[in-house]
Order: sequence, then structure tokens, then C-alpha cells
Amino acid sequence: MHKFANPARFMRLSYKLLPWTAGLTVVLFAVGLFYALYVAPQDYQMGETYRIIYIHVPAAYMAMFGYLVIAVASAVGFIWNHPLADQAARATAPMGAAFTALALLSGSLWGKPMWGTYWIWDARLTSMLILLFLYIGYMAVWQTIEDQVRAARIAAIVALVGVINVVIIKFSVDWWNTLHQPATLMRMDGPTIGGDMLLALLLMIGAFNMFFATVLMWRMQSLILRRRIRSLRLQLGGSGQS
Repeated sequence: MHKFANPARFMRLSYKLLPWTAGLTVVLFAVGLFYALYVAPQDYQMGETYRIIYIHVPAAYMAMFGYLVIAVASAVGFIWNHPLADQAARATAPMGAAFTALALLSGSLWGKPMWGTYWIWDARLTSMLILLFLYIGYMAVWQTIEDQVRAARIAAIVALVGVINVVIIKFSVDWWNTLHQPATLMRMDGPTIGGDMLLALLLMIGAFNMFFATVLMWRMQSLILRRRIRSLRLQLGGSGQS
């Protein structure tokens, strides 16, 4: 994969892939929402209210996945000075924050009819809120530090330290008493849901993943072009002064 570290090569490849990933995103969302709203049966306990899981679960999954992408990319950039790693991490942060906010919002809307309250300070909810603050803090580092090299270093440290919170989110239902149920998909004995419910959920998770890949490439293109423009301005400014 090191050969794709060249920004020019990445730009060429991403321009070819973007129409396909964008098209697949639209198809998966259309089919996934159809299955989620019309094909998947009503839950025998929660009724129609449960259908919010087709937004909530993928959003929560992508919130954690996005932060892991930032952490891995930050580590690669910090250790090997990979020219695109820091850009990938920076491009992921706003999406991860949006997924986290969506997970918290959809969770609170689901919590009201299920638990009788929009919010409770249990381990899963609190750690997800901390994740949102970590995303905001990571983005603030990039915005407040003008030296991009120094900003990348500090942001990488913030990202790597925050990984522990992702572990807490994942295992919070096992370590503490929470209102959240244990994992239903990623289990050693297999998913606890099946049929059209499982298919609808997998389609929506796939749609969220394709959306993530599409927007990530688009945002990385934007950051690379912005960096080129800044370099050209500095060169022109230096030439003018000389």
C-alpha cells in the first residue's frame, strides 16, 4: 500500500473510484431503507419503534470505526511520516463527529419510549459523549495550530490517547451495569437476530461504510488541493520578495 502514499497517485485513483463508491452508497441506502422500513418485520416487544436501530446501530459502529481510522492513520503518520496518513486522519474527524452525534441523538429518541428518559448517565452513553468531545478536541488542534507539522504531531497524540475510550465503549456493557443490551452482531456464537432484520441491518451498515469511503476520498482530495494551493502561494510570495 506504500505506493499509494504519493498524493498524485492517490488523486488519480480516487477520481476513478469516487463515482463507483458514490453510486454504491445510493444503491445500498435505497435497498437498506426499503428492507428496514417495509420488509423487516415488526419486533414483538418494541413494535415499530425498534426500526431506529437501522440508523442508530450503523451510526454508533461508524463512530467507533472512524476514531480507530484516525488512530491508525495518526500512528502511521507519527512513526513513518506517511504523506497521506495525517490527511486521512484529519479528513475522517468531522465524519466521525457527525456519526457520534447521530448515534447519541437516535439513541436518545429510542431511549424515551424504551427507558422513559432521553438520557441517563450510564457507561455506554457517557463514553459515547466523551468520544464526541475527543473528536471535537482533535479537530480543534488542527484549527488552532497554524504549523501543520506540529498540529499533526499533537493531533496524533490526542488520537492515540483517546483510543482507550473506544475500548471502554465496546466493553462497557460487559464491565458495568447499563441499560444497553450486549452485542447482537459481533458475537462468538453468531448474531442474535436473523432473517430480514439482520439483512436490513447489514445493508444499512454497508451503506454507512460506503458513504464513509466516498466522503473520505472527497475530503482527502480537498485537503490535498488546499495544501498544494498553500504551497504555491508561499512559493509565489517568496519569489515576489526575492
